[in-house]
Order: sequence, then C-alpha cells, then structure tokens
Amino acid sequence: MIDDDEDDNFFHKIALSEANICENIVVAESGFSGLDLIKKPGFEPELIFLDINMPKMNGWEFLAEYRKLNLKNKPIIIMLTTSMNPQDRDRSKDIPEVVDFRTKPLDVRMLKSIYHSYFDGKEAS
Repeated sequence: MIDDDEDDNFFHKIALSEANICENIVVAESGFSGLDLIKKPGFEPELIFLDINMPKMNGWEFLAEYRKLNLKNKPIIIMLTTSMNPQDRDRSKDIPEVVDFRTKPLDVRMLKSIYHSYFDGKEAS
C-alpha cells in the first residue's frame, strides 16, 4: 500500500488479514518511500494499492516516476482513493499500469473480488 493516511493503512491491513489473500503487507506512507521500496533488490510486490492525494508526491507523480523504472516483474496497480472525481477515474484509464480504480475503504468483499479478478489461477507467493 502506498498511502499517507495512517488510519486507512491500519484498517486496510486488518481487512487484508481478514481476507486471507496475502502473506506480506508492506506500507509506504509516501510516493517517495514507495519508489524507494520498489527499487530495492529482491523486493517484488505483486499488488500495489496507490492513493492519489498525498503530500510531496501524489499518486499521479508516483506513476510518472514508476514508469521510468525498468522493472522485470510488474505489479498490479490499483488506485485506491477517497476521490469521487470522475476525472480521476478517467485519467487512471489512460495509464496502462493502472488496472483498476477503487474507492476507499478496502473491505474483505472488495479484496476477494480483486483477488479473483487478478490472481485466480496464480500460485500464491
């Protein structure tokens, strides 16, 4: 998860644990720290939940920098935001790395839907 909101991260970690669909949950509280994590050798996330509205580097700016990286394994990126602005949803459709756009908060039902949409048939890691 790349999100600056501590409360959202706390509740989203609980939902991820309850959904029982992943082994490791890593939180970066800014776009900058998210990029730093992704650049670490051996760190290969399968899924990134990316917030739009963050200080210093928002989700769009993160994506612009992310696209410059030459990653061997590309994670699934889902925009996860409180934004109800239809322009944000439309903008996300123009970015090939973003596969989905969801509104906070994450819950178990949403997570299972995401899992079945993007990971069914893949061996869990």
